[in-house]
Amino acid sequence: MHACAHVPESRGCSWQINANDRFIRARSRRKAVACARGSLDSSKHAVVVGGGWGGFGAAYALLKAGVRVTILDASETPGGLSAGWRTPGGRSVEAGIKGFWYQYSNINALVGELGIDNPFTEWTRSSFWAPDGLQVQSPIFQNQPRLPTPLGSFLYTSPYFTKLPIWDRLTALPLVGPLLEVDSSEEAYNHYDQISALDLFKKKGVSQRLLREFLEPMLLVTVFAPASQLSAAAALAALYYFVLAHQADFDVRWCKGPVVERLFKPLVAKIEGMGGQILGGRRVQQVHTQGRLTGTRLRVSRSSGEEEAFDADAVVFGVGVKAMQGIVRSSPDLAACPELARVSNLSTVDVAAVRLWLDKLVHPDTPSNVMAGFDQGVGATFFDLNSLQDEYRQEAGSVIEVDYYNASSLLGLTDEQLIQRTLHTYLAACQPTYGLCQVLDASVLRFAGAVTAFAPGSHASMPPTGVSLPGVFMAGDWLAQGPSTHGAKGLSQEKAYVTGLQAGNQAAQMLGHTPQVKVLPVEADEAHIVSAKKAVKQTRSAFSMLPYSA
Repeated sequence: MHACAHVPESRGCSWQINANDRFIRARSRRKAVACARGSLDSSKHAVVVGGGWGGFGAAYALLKAGVRVTILDASETPGGLSAGWRTPGGRSVEAGIKGFWYQYSNINALVGELGIDNPFTEWTRSSFWAPDGLQVQSPIFQNQPRLPTPLGSFLYTSPYFTKLPIWDRLTALPLVGPLLEVDSSEEAYNHYDQISALDLFKKKGVSQRLLREFLEPMLLVTVFAPASQLSAAAALAALYYFVLAHQADFDVRWCKGPVVERLFKPLVAKIEGMGGQILGGRRVQQVHTQGRLTGTRLRVSRSSGEEEAFDADAVVFGVGVKAMQGIVRSSPDLAACPELARVSNLSTVDVAAVRLWLDKLVHPDTPSNVMAGFDQGVGATFFDLNSLQDEYRQEAGSVIEVDYYNASSLLGLTDEQLIQRTLHTYLAACQPTYGLCQVLDASVLRFAGAVTAFAPGSHASMPPTGVSLPGVFMAGDWLAQGPSTHGAKGLSQEKAYVTGLQAGNQAAQMLGHTPQVKVLPVEADEAHIVSAKKAVKQTRSAFSMLPYSA
């Protein structure tokens, strides 16, 4: 990962810390943590690799079950892709802005458990933009009378399409068959995973215009790839959630500040207060199972250059695809596990995040926005942080975040080139006033291979939470999804946290402890959707030679 931030020198800033108070607070904290660790089972030790939603979720579940836990993270300040930083001038920078969708029931429950007061905005509307201007805006669906799905989303969105004719929108109707069928069995999911979303859309007669102006932008910013490079199964999972599941599922809100500060900081304090140990600056280099049925040794390099070894009775990997591929590649014991060996087949997507501080205050129509069609195959989101984050509400000029997905073609630009392209090609097409602004300060972050590519055929290489190697478990938003998995498909943060809880529960159970965390399901399908799915499944069972809808 390369990160570059342009910041002015901090002027007149001074920090005064009472050393004696700091010592007393640190000593009190150490005593509390030691007391908490005393209540844990000292004979069992779990190591969690990776400090993001998946890793923290696993550690939380293990600690609640009474298992001693150590979290190892390569970053000095763990946080996965929700990590945040402060520039020398004190301005916040984070690895992109992420939404908290209506069905984030487990993260919402965690926020309640931690007692975090009002960390999210109200539900917001969003706009979809192309080079020729506004395409559509989304209403706040839960504010409308609830209608049977998908009638509500279709009717309530219709008035907000500015260019796309209704007959183009109606060409999406033939996708209902595959949407009902894809999760009916593992065989059905594998069938749709083998073909691209583009091939599916062509076969079902989806209009080019609907694909270009609505489906492709939505897929680029939810599953991070254009339809030609995306598994039809992954595309259907995302579309099902946002289109067919429930009317309000497209509603989204945002964290009022950096996720790492508003959510992860209290979660880290909770984990440490329960006796968990969090060690940053530790990169796992190699994993040995030591020839035992259970029990693992992890060889770790510190950022200082020293090496350490950690023994564990269970290990949960909560890292991304690229990091996991590196660990497996250097660990013959892991490479001998079929589910982990197949991880090497997965590919990844490049991401860039640009934050601009402007000299003028511009008010976009909606605080969150989607942009596509400006660079081939690239999707982008832009956010008015003056409206979304507390620290920027009083800024004299606009503070804008633009996040790019499938951004390989942009990573080679210089920082200044990417800043100017962001301002004059992307933002000015959505709001011409942006083109008249001067950039006072900017941050450019590049993340090569940061997110998973759900390419055709990738499902077979995505591991479940529990693999065939005893004592090893997995967590993350890139794990297998299909008929037997949790309903948080296409919900990046919720899926990562849910798989973390599941992995932690499974590891605790293997170690002889009773899991204490209940994983909340997504809202059940509406009755008519349940009936339709049942009919599709029964038809498939009765006529096994019947071809799939696509």
